[in-house]
Amino acid sequence: MTAIVLTIHLMIAAALVIVILLQRSEGGGLGIGGGGGMGSFMSARGAANLLTRTTAILAGCFFVTSILLAILAGNTGTKSIVDRPAPAETAPAKTEPAAPVSQ
Repeated sequence: MTAIVLTIHLMIAAALVIVILLQRSEGGGLGIGGGGGMGSFMSARGAANLLTRTTAILAGCFFVTSILLAILAGNTGTKSIVDRPAPAETAPAKTEPAAPVSQ
């Protein structure tokens, strides 16, 4: 189950990076660009709206898969060291005083 969710998570992350790089930045950046007059398939505004909406959807899916992976990782059955009971204290071993050394 974790492997499937992780694979989906990685595909969403890659798609999110690609969609973000396709968007036109304030300075022109890597944007879609191109002239495209009135006969173009999508206007610049329509492409921007589509990319913005796609980014929002992919970001939502990214967060959902991130939370799901965290939940799946938390169900491993191992406990934190904080959850373990304290070790039983043992009395220190009695030692006999050392015999004086004669010279």
